Amino acid sequence: MKWLIRSLAAAALTGAFVWAVLAFGLGPRMQNQPALQSFQAVLPPMPEASRPQREPFAPAPTTQQARSLRNPLKGTADELARGKVYYGYYCIFCHGGDGGGTGPVGESYVPTPADLRRPAVQQLGDGELLRRMLTGAGHAPVLERVVRSPQRWPLVLYVRSLAPATVPRTAE
Repeated sequence: MKWLIRSLAAAALTGAFVWAVLAFGLGPRMQNQPALQSFQAVLPPMPEASRPQREPFAPAPTTQQARSLRNPLKGTADELARGKVYYGYYCIFCHGGDGGGTGPVGESYVPTPADLRRPAVQQLGDGELLRRMLTGAGHAPVLERVVRSPQRWPLVLYVRSLAPATVPRTAE
């Protein structure tokens, strides 16, 4: 019972203090503060010959289309390096640096992101892996509207490189 009385007394004193500060003008003097205006800059005109360079995002392949898709890249060191860069942009925060699904953001999801090194992931065909990367479960479908077409196949190459050496891959 004493704790209730103490709590009510503390609340009453706090309320009285706030009322006194506001009623007698002891608080911040809001009327004396300078007004802040939004930044208004006049941008220079665009050159006449310029055009926007936004390509529309290609939709993810359907399940039927994915079955016949093959990665057109040869798997050179340069293409793999590009895939690693794109993985760092889009995937590392959820799947982690090693692809194990233990990234700092991904650990907060239920269920946690897929372990990209698992045989079930690595044995998917190229097109199916691409489709699942773009239209995965939970938050992942946003990748279809984020990852541009030229970045998709290098990403597939890099995800393939995350597999341990003991994982057999399907021949394509």
